[in-house]
Parts: sequence; C-alpha cells; structure tokens
Amino acid sequence: MPNRLYRALLSVLLLTMLAFSVHAEQKVTLGDWDVHYMVVGTTFLTPQVANANDIVRSRYNALINISVLDADTQKAQDIAITGSATNLLGTKKNLSFKQVREGEAIYYLAQLNFRDRETYRFNVVIQQGNQSQTLKFQQELFVD
Repeated sequence: MPNRLYRALLSVLLLTMLAFSVHAEQKVTLGDWDVHYMVVGTTFLTPQVANANDIVRSRYNALINISVLDADTQKAQDIAITGSATNLLGTKKNLSFKQVREGEAIYYLAQLNFRDRETYRFNVVIQQGNQSQTLKFQQELFVD
C-alpha cells in the first residue's frame, strides 16, 4: 500500500513539474551532484497522498521537493539535508526534510507555510560523508 501512495505522489509531482516547467523544477550541478529542486503548492496533492506522507494540504502551504543524483551515473543519492527559508522581511523558517524512497528514486520533501506573493530565499545544505554543498535559490509563492 505505501508503494502505491509513493507512486501516486511521484505522479502528482511529475505532472506538476510538467504543468509548471518554467519555474517549478530546476536543476543545478553542485560538485559531483545534479540537484533537482521544485516548490509547489500542496493543494496539487490528492488528500490520500498528502495524508499518507504527513503533508498538510492548504492554499498556504508549499512543498519543497529535492532530489540529488550522481552527476556521472544519475543514481539517486542517500544524503543528509537541512535547510531554511527566509522571506524578504528577514523571517527565517527552518525546513524539516523527510526522505521518500520509491524504487531507485529518493526524494527529500519539506513543507513551508507562506502568505500570498511572499518571496523566500532558500538555503539548503546537502551532505554525504565529507562532501557538503549548499543549494541557494529564491522563489515567489502564490496562493492558488
């Protein structure tokens, strides 16, 4: 049953990526890793998928999805990840990432409560052994 829910979550996230490909999903290479990241509203998730993954569906909640792949092999990496989001007024919110595994894929998900048209600067530290990289990006969030 959980595999079915993760597949449904993955399907929703992939469809969301396609629908919002201009701004939703981005990729950067950091050291030996290709890091894919996206921020979407949680209302795009079905209630069942959100429930199964402890995600609160709300017009005012965003889901941060990060995956880290080896740049050469494109194999998903099992990493440690921490981060924060700071709005333009300087209010900082720590992000609590949850690892989701679906077959060979590994995703790291975190939630962020926001107000309409609020811009956040994201600072995410990715670690594996002695290797550490920082992903930084900015995104304006909209209530749907």
